[in-house]
Amino acid sequence: MNDPKYFSENQPQTEQPGQPEGDKEPAQELEEAKQLNEKADLIESMGQTVSENSKHLIHCLTIIGQIEGHYNAPAGTKTTKYEHIMPALVAIEQDRSIEGLLIILNTVGGDVEAGLAIAELISGMKTPTVSVVLGGGHSIGVPLAVSAKISYIVPSATMTIHPVRTTGMVLAVPQSFTYLEAMQKRITDFVCRQSRIEPEKFSNLLMNTGELVLDMGTVIDGQTAVDIGLIDRLGGLSDAVEALYELIEKSEPRYT
Repeated sequence: MNDPKYFSENQPQTEQPGQPEGDKEPAQELEEAKQLNEKADLIESMGQTVSENSKHLIHCLTIIGQIEGHYNAPAGTKTTKYEHIMPALVAIEQDRSIEGLLIILNTVGGDVEAGLAIAELISGMKTPTVSVVLGGGHSIGVPLAVSAKISYIVPSATMTIHPVRTTGMVLAVPQSFTYLEAMQKRITDFVCRQSRIEPEKFSNLLMNTGELVLDMGTVIDGQTAVDIGLIDRLGGLSDAVEALYELIEKSEPRYT
């Protein structure tokens, strides 16, 4: 075939007679197509993308569905796998071309230790980070939402705050309750350290028995989450992106 589009990368590239000045070389077209395919694969497999044409180069990380940890979630469940998210966060922190991280959350919760591990990684990043809660940031999604340097929530979103729960058989011995109590303290300490909510207020929301049927806890909307100091600001995507740009412009170089 004589069309330059059908030349492979291994074939010698020759100038085409009559080719208008300024046209792309076949090798350049192939490289651009390859990059587009890689981006499409990344979006399809991880729900992630890097915007190269923005004011600043930012990475968008989505945390959706159920946080999957040490055990696989049931078939048909939309999940965020911690073994995917954790190395992705390390790669983002190391990549100096990525100036900021935007975290989009719409999660029902999931594995407590996996979710808390992801939240700790995000909170320890030097990369400027902003989170946005859309839909819901329930259960272990609460620490994930507050792990960023600035957190946003839309007015229609909700967050469920409840004590640590387990599935399966639990031995009715003091050690079991001590473990659950220690796990809850780790979560409470992290949330209160990363936000403006007081520990006593957060504990009262956890132990509320008058709102959830057959359970303890509290469901709050976006405005309430901001009013009690759990989330920093009320706003949507454009607000979060603008705040991330401001963080990037004020931040010092990550590594020298």
